[in-house]
Amino acid sequence: MTNDRLAALSAAGVSIWLDDLSRERLQTGNLQQLITDYSVVGVTTNPTIFASALSDGAAYDQQVRELAARGATVEDAIREITVADVQQACDVFSGTWENTGGVDGRVSLEVDPTIARDTDATTAQAIDLWKAVDRPNLLVKIPATEAGLPAITQSLAEGVSVNVTLIFSVERYRAVMGAYLDGLEQAAANGQELSRISSVASFFVSRVDSEIDKRLEAIGTDEALALRGKAGVANSRLAYAAFQEAFTGARWDNLVKLGAKAQRPLWASTGVKNPDYSDTLYVTELVVADTVNTMPEKTLRAFADHGEVQGDRVTGTAAEAQEVFDALERVGVDLTDVFLALENEGVDKFEKSWSELQESVKGQLEAAG
Repeated sequence: MTNDRLAALSAAGVSIWLDDLSRERLQTGNLQQLITDYSVVGVTTNPTIFASALSDGAAYDQQVRELAARGATVEDAIREITVADVQQACDVFSGTWENTGGVDGRVSLEVDPTIARDTDATTAQAIDLWKAVDRPNLLVKIPATEAGLPAITQSLAEGVSVNVTLIFSVERYRAVMGAYLDGLEQAAANGQELSRISSVASFFVSRVDSEIDKRLEAIGTDEALALRGKAGVANSRLAYAAFQEAFTGARWDNLVKLGAKAQRPLWASTGVKNPDYSDTLYVTELVVADTVNTMPEKTLRAFADHGEVQGDRVTGTAAEAQEVFDALERVGVDLTDVFLALENEGVDKFEKSWSELQESVKGQLEAAG
């Protein structure tokens, strides 16, 4: 039976995606239940999610034994395991994809984070993963590093649908949207059907508060402490204003005539890390049409239990959000350094998770061999 609170969130124009995937979810029917009862219309994955899935579940044992018998390398095993999970998830969401005209029903698979600062390697792997999964509702995740920006454009130009991840600043987000528009224009020039290309831009929320709150507490003044818990939402609201600005005008109108779809903002990292804040903060305060909110299951169930949809909380709030950032600068928060630190930390975390995934698979292959 569909949860009324999540149904109301969907009706407000927010696409609910689950920030998790495992073979156990697929085999037990848990993912299908979340689609049926919790209005879930997509899934995102990352190296951390796969590392957790591989280390915890026995659902991969048979495939691991087969891979070990073939003498598969660790890299080949990771690729086959993750591709298989994503293919199956894409198939589970195929009906959603068809019913929404390709807007939702999407499943994301990330490129190797250790190549996040190598444009050519990222592009090559994005195209390779697109071909390997071979599902029209795949999104290949590419980090929004400086090296990632041209890889986004080049991948789109080849018809690859992209989820741009690890976006923290509005400045970098504007560059991501520029890379998307460039990619669509190149795709059209290459004869690609723009209606078949989809993209979201994953703008991180809670990590911004975690980093800025830490700095506000170090400053310690009453003015600084009063700003805790405000930056993540304000940053996202400024991002939405940038989104509205980017997808208007003659350039965009020309692409729309060719079948292009806007690159929707995706609110990522929406699990609340500070127990002093509402556990649905980054859902309730970011309700606005034409967005995605990808949630860990804990946040999804919290909203299903007691979340409230209070209407559009984003449109027209840019001036108020900018006041928050002006105040942060006044108390001495170096925002440029904040966003650089967050990007570097994000890449480092995913690289660490990738190493853990490699170690886990290596151990399982050796045990099965």
